[in-house]
Amino acid sequence: MQNKGLVKLFALLFGLVSIYQLSFTFKANSIEDEAKVYAENKFPEDITESNNEEIRYLDSLSTKEVYDLGLKNFTFKEVKENAMNLGLDLKGGINAIIEISVKDILKGLANQSKDPIFNQALADATEIQKDAQESYLESFFKAFDAIKGDTKLASPDIFANRSLSDEVTIDMTDEQVQRVIEVKIDETIQSAFEVLRKRIDQFGVTQPNIQRLGNSGRILIELPGVKDKQRAIDLITKTAQLQFWDVFKADEIAGYLIQVNQRLVEANKADDETEEVTEEVDSTDTTENTIDNLTGQIESDSTNIEDVNPLKIAGFGGGPVIAVFESKDQEEVLKQLNDPANRALLPADQRFVRFAFGLPVFNAEANIETVDLYAIKNNRTGVPELSGAVITDARQSYSQVGQPSVSMQMNAKGAKTWEDMTRRAYETQGYIAIVLDKTVYSAPGVSNGPISGGNSEISGNFTVNEALDLATVLRAGKLPASADIVQADEVGPSLGQEAIDSGMMSFLIALGLVLIWMIFYYGKAGIFADIALLLNILLIFGVLSGLGAVLTLPGIAGIVLTIGISVDANVLIFERIREELAKGKDQKSSIKDGFANALSSILDANITTGLTAIILFVFGTGPIKGFATTLLIGIVTSLFTAIFITRLLVDWYADRGGKLEFSTALTKGLFRNINIDFLSKRKVAYIISGILILASLGSLFTKGLDQGIDFVGGRTYQVRFENSVSTEEVKGAVNAVFGSAEVKTIGSDNQLKISTKFRVDENSAEADEEIQTALFESLKPFLPANMTYDQFVDGSGDAKIGKMYSGKVSPTIADDIKQSSIWAILGSLVVVFLYILARFKRWQFSLGAVAAVFHDVLIVLGIFSLTWSFMPFSMEIDQAFIAAILTVIGYSLNDTVVVFDRIREFLNEHTKWDFGRTINASLNSTLSRTLNTSLTTLVVLLAMFILGADSLRGFLFGLIVGVIVGTYSSMFIATPIMYDTARKGDAAESLKDKVKEEDLVEA
Repeated sequence: MQNKGLVKLFALLFGLVSIYQLSFTFKANSIEDEAKVYAENKFPEDITESNNEEIRYLDSLSTKEVYDLGLKNFTFKEVKENAMNLGLDLKGGINAIIEISVKDILKGLANQSKDPIFNQALADATEIQKDAQESYLESFFKAFDAIKGDTKLASPDIFANRSLSDEVTIDMTDEQVQRVIEVKIDETIQSAFEVLRKRIDQFGVTQPNIQRLGNSGRILIELPGVKDKQRAIDLITKTAQLQFWDVFKADEIAGYLIQVNQRLVEANKADDETEEVTEEVDSTDTTENTIDNLTGQIESDSTNIEDVNPLKIAGFGGGPVIAVFESKDQEEVLKQLNDPANRALLPADQRFVRFAFGLPVFNAEANIETVDLYAIKNNRTGVPELSGAVITDARQSYSQVGQPSVSMQMNAKGAKTWEDMTRRAYETQGYIAIVLDKTVYSAPGVSNGPISGGNSEISGNFTVNEALDLATVLRAGKLPASADIVQADEVGPSLGQEAIDSGMMSFLIALGLVLIWMIFYYGKAGIFADIALLLNILLIFGVLSGLGAVLTLPGIAGIVLTIGISVDANVLIFERIREELAKGKDQKSSIKDGFANALSSILDANITTGLTAIILFVFGTGPIKGFATTLLIGIVTSLFTAIFITRLLVDWYADRGGKLEFSTALTKGLFRNINIDFLSKRKVAYIISGILILASLGSLFTKGLDQGIDFVGGRTYQVRFENSVSTEEVKGAVNAVFGSAEVKTIGSDNQLKISTKFRVDENSAEADEEIQTALFESLKPFLPANMTYDQFVDGSGDAKIGKMYSGKVSPTIADDIKQSSIWAILGSLVVVFLYILARFKRWQFSLGAVAAVFHDVLIVLGIFSLTWSFMPFSMEIDQAFIAAILTVIGYSLNDTVVVFDRIREFLNEHTKWDFGRTINASLNSTLSRTLNTSLTTLVVLLAMFILGADSLRGFLFGLIVGVIVGTYSSMFIATPIMYDTARKGDAAESLKDKVKEEDLVEA
């Protein structure tokens, strides 16, 4: 090998850089462990306070230097930025998919059109979407076409408006307008994506993943390590529609509340008759007297408040605050104040008033939460004089009384309007309401004259975090439409720790078994392969850390699977060297030729696996992407260590006079002089495979697959009990509440996975809470007698008894996942077919390889369909299973390509052999490598299956079945099909001629 010095230098540099990068991970883990111990010692009885104290402790270290590397001291923040990032399943956090409302965007593009056809089409599209696979926009166009009559999309009342005048004209057809609207929708969703990205970047989450799902209005957001779920969701979904409005003073409009309240009093007395109230309160004195009387009655317990105060006024305010209500009454109060019959009581100059509530305030003395009511001076258009579009910067600050607030800076146009508004408020002693997403944050007066320069401040009953988040959303910009959570998964850190422990244990055991096997089979050469393998693992983790990639539990699976791939490269090399030695060549020549001859097979095998991983990376999300990332990195590092590092070590030993036999006493003659007639057994193999495929198809069409919530939608909960429980008893108890539920043991007998479709169409937080409460009530007989609901939700005690995990997915998402999964599988097959066609120049090779892949996928699916009902672990079809299927494809192709490479080689070397003999000889000569690699990979997967995380057992079972079936198909399906299609006519001779031509050209 040439340039050995350069290889040594690169290996040394890569190794040192990897160690350097990983040192930050060890340091960060050490500091976080110290913080956890400190917090637990300070609050041993209170888990919530302990978690909060841990956060405060780490925050205090953010800017302090905690890691001295000689040339530079690093702060804790810098250490965390350089440390390896753990995904949701290992660290805990939030995984959410939000949907930007296309309906809201359409309304905005139509300038909130009142056109009845337009609005009816929107309503019809919403109904269509309940059972549709198409986008909302497609449903809207379909609904509009069905009812439009003579109305056009290019109507001035719809899209041919002032804001779209440059793109839509009244003479355009509906088809032309549709194309414009499609572009506008896409631009708006992309704008929303950028707003969310900016918000989350400023939120400070380590390695967030923000990804738009195809061309849909859905955006995947993953926030590892986030503990305050509600804060994060508020930050993500807040529309940030900031508006500035003049407001009525209390004495200007409080009379309307008295009139509405009196009208309700009279209505309650009317017994089935509605008595219209015509008496108006037009005297300030009368209003004040009524307020005083009502206030006295509110404060007195001697009067039945419902009789005199049906509007449930908790108190009257002053200045911009009209009145005070309890938070729970907001919806009913607005309903009454906006009732058309009541609004008819308003004088002409108040006819467009809009009522809005402020931020809730908890009154500890009265033990109630109250909100202030404001009356906004709305106008006919509903468009504010000043909006958040003028904000150029926003920062968390402190008000004059030391409370957290948000200071804002406006552009020149906004500054001029703000000066006009503050001048008007100063001259009339009025107030300006600062409204964010329909909530009044503050309504300050102006006491020192007009405010110039565009500076303003939002103050309120904020915490520091609330002020920070508000500044963040204002600085990042407003969302162009409402954002709804359609899928939200919570992963607790305790589950993450279990995943880390089990994953690491399986990793170390699998690694140890592989290292021992290589030494057992190849002797001293196996030691060199082991060194290269360990360096490979170091490089994988180093690259992951250096790139800032996120390590997930499937990612660990990808790394462990990479061990098998890395070993495969060394096995190919060592087997070729053994063949050269068997021919009587000297050791140096055998090593040189062995490496050279193995290179083609190594590259082809890794490229096919790499192509599959790329498809997986492109189509996958979350954990699947993590698996693909580590697999791709592992393929690159495996090639480097196997081709260069192993060669460097072997040459070094040989040059020093050391003797390498690439075998031990037990394995020296193993798989030598084997002469199995594989082709004669192909008909039997066809029959066996045919039976398996028919059984698989029959089961798939009748019994089907155990589709997880990714595919059918629903809610799933993972619950741990104190003692072993009966799944049948639990199922009976849960079914009594939900009607239909699936209960399975996950891991030990005291851990269950409970899935239900109950109220699957309801995605509100209230529905989630109610269903979770119902689950707790149904499980009470199986939980500790003194366990509370809060303990159940958070997990109680050291053993974390109670809910470990909960998640939900809507049916709409399930359809998208199913579609992308199918495209991923088909895409990988097309790409691989084309690669093999380009590499081997004959369609027979591509046909054999792809037929074997279809064979393997169908059988894996069939085995899952046949066995899911009685297996002791979950075999649900979910996103991780798609990763398993794609990996099976890659592994099957890996095996097949190695055999095809040897066939091509033998066609060139043994030109006088019969085609069948060439095929059989190729299969026999690669048998040692095939079984060796399969056994090594199976050892890895079995170790992970037995000792790894419960959540990956179904995934690993699919891989184990795939490896076994893939090994079988490469010998008995792919190659025989290639043989049977190539030997017809003169195809076999053509194959030989083609190989000869290529070799002559290369020569």
